[in-house]
Amino acid sequence: MKLPVKFSDKAKEKLSRYQFEIRHIIIIFLILISFQIILIYSQKGMLNNFLKDTQSWFQKYYAERLALVTTTNVELLYEQQQRIFATQDSAETKISHSLNIIFKQQLIHRSVEDICLILVKNHRVYIVDNGPKLTTFFNGTLAPYDGDSTSLHQGGIHLFFNARDEIRRNEKILSTVVNGKTFDVLVPFVPDGEYLGVLYFRISPDFSFLTAEIQSGFDKVSVIVTALILIGLIAIFIVSSRAVQERNKVQEELFVEHEDNLEKQIRLEKESLFTKRIYHTHHKAEKIMGFIKDDVRKMNPENLGELKQRVITYSNFISRIIYDMKWYDQDINTIVNTMFRTNVNSVIEFIVQNIFLRISSKNEMFELKLDLDPALPPVRVNEFTVWEILEPLIQNSIDHCEMDFVTISLQTRYDRKENVSYIEISDNGKGIAPELLEPGPRDVKKIFLEHETTKKHNESHSGYGCYIAHQLAVGKCGWKLDVENSAAGGCKFTIIMNH
Repeated sequence: MKLPVKFSDKAKEKLSRYQFEIRHIIIIFLILISFQIILIYSQKGMLNNFLKDTQSWFQKYYAERLALVTTTNVELLYEQQQRIFATQDSAETKISHSLNIIFKQQLIHRSVEDICLILVKNHRVYIVDNGPKLTTFFNGTLAPYDGDSTSLHQGGIHLFFNARDEIRRNEKILSTVVNGKTFDVLVPFVPDGEYLGVLYFRISPDFSFLTAEIQSGFDKVSVIVTALILIGLIAIFIVSSRAVQERNKVQEELFVEHEDNLEKQIRLEKESLFTKRIYHTHHKAEKIMGFIKDDVRKMNPENLGELKQRVITYSNFISRIIYDMKWYDQDINTIVNTMFRTNVNSVIEFIVQNIFLRISSKNEMFELKLDLDPALPPVRVNEFTVWEILEPLIQNSIDHCEMDFVTISLQTRYDRKENVSYIEISDNGKGIAPELLEPGPRDVKKIFLEHETTKKHNESHSGYGCYIAHQLAVGKCGWKLDVENSAAGGCKFTIIMNH
């Protein structure tokens, strides 16, 4: 029974984001080939070690068995020679001939390099390497070994002298290895149970043909396996490459389509933003048009000059609104320009006196207090842009207070040392909800984000006044705009203008 494998949404998301491309296939290809090469060399090394150990053991076994068989034959021959020695007949010649045959048969082997019989009699060493010397040994006429270093059997004699006591005591075969392939073997010579010396063999068993054959077979298998893996990987590489190319083509088409959709979305968002801005300024335009009509009705010769200037300012603001309706992405030169010299104090006084204080319920809802610094220098910003920044901030203090009557203070001050001007709009209302003062995207407080509102009832198109003020003040004019709740109650908007 197979249990279904379930992945978490997070794991699926990570897998969907992973881009499997040709370079990944190449890396897998190289890793597999590297592993195969390492595997081949590792197996070959282990096989070589096994073959060397096996060959070494078998060489030693072969050398010792050959020496043992030969020694047995010589012992039998020696015993026979002793039995017939007293008769002094033609059998002595036959025994000598038989020993020659035994030695020659061994020397015929390609692996046997030297063979001789080393006998000890009366504490003297005798070297017998043929039948006649054995006969003379029995006759007592064979000359003992005199330490001649030029002897053909010097290696065996030297080994015998080094191990003579051990061999006599244990009567066991002694073998040593020279150059890793040649064996010097000493077999105790014990005819009739009496230790008389040793039979010396120098043997170099050669099984390299067997090792070469096994290694050759292993190499062939390795080549075949590697070739099959290589062919399989090449096939996978070709298929994967085509699949990746098709995927890249589809992905490219998808990116193009996504880019088109993104452009459409951006255009729709700009149009939506433009529509909201028109809707927002529409209420201002309606209110201003009402003020213009009211001033026109009140005109008389005594107040003509005052009303004329006020109506002109109202009309210029209406013209600015109409201009904003033409472009949703305005030219920066129409907002910030060296030709503008706007007196911020005058704009504040005009907005307070001719916008907010003209409301019929002003005395019942709010009170506006001004504390304006006359040293405040003019700014290089269009006066109606300053109007659009200040008006929604003042209106916000009125709307969010949730009180029957609120006092709003507007203060300006100029720091000559830092060449910086400050505009502070504060009230004694309830203050702004703490969650709206938390930083949002790009560390902008949420109250300045689109669709965020301080109103208790989230009405249609609300949450746009502070957003416009922040976009114009920070995004267009390069000023700083911040808001915080006061310890005594209410909130305070602060605009910092660098001259």
